[in-house]
Amino acid sequence: MKIYLTRHGQTELNKKELMQGRTDEPLNETGINQAKMARKNVENIHFDAVYSSPLIRAKKTASIIGDIPMDDIIVDHRIIEADFGDYELRPYNRLGIKLTSYWMFPEFFKAPSSVETVEEMIERSHAFLKDLEDKDYENVLVVCHGGIIRPMCGYLMDKKRGFIWRPRPTNCEIRVFESIMGKHRFVKSYSLEK
Repeated sequence: MKIYLTRHGQTELNKKELMQGRTDEPLNETGINQAKMARKNVENIHFDAVYSSPLIRAKKTASIIGDIPMDDIIVDHRIIEADFGDYELRPYNRLGIKLTSYWMFPEFFKAPSSVETVEEMIERSHAFLKDLEDKDYENVLVVCHGGIIRPMCGYLMDKKRGFIWRPRPTNCEIRVFESIMGKHRFVKSYSLEK
């Protein structure tokens, strides 16, 4: 099975550099165009299934890249973005030392009290991927968010600590992984940035 793991396109909250976790913000015009450009990178791929976070920015991206109606997307709440708690919608440059330290280096710093922990993100995203691997798909598209992709990449790269935090995923970057009988490997990535 090849898993095409993708972050949603840009939203106005991304553009304004505000923390966007569970806020259900749609794609802006740039985000729609990013998804269309990403679609061109995989236009010859037939996806047996398209999965998405329940948030509209991910579902719209999934519909465009997967080239399917939104009603045909399989929505899974386990791949929703991290819960930023009290820090939701705060500017990136005004997060304070606790969240900034945690979000930059979660291997060294703990999540502030209202924020979802990396361990919680690992638990839900790895459970999703294990269930996905039980399916009989050749190619599957999974569209989610910049935070939750990091533990998903950790699983798909067989990392002992369960996540790969850097480099951060960019909007509509597609990372392709192969899963064969419980073993994983990174295949390639498609990025819109040069």
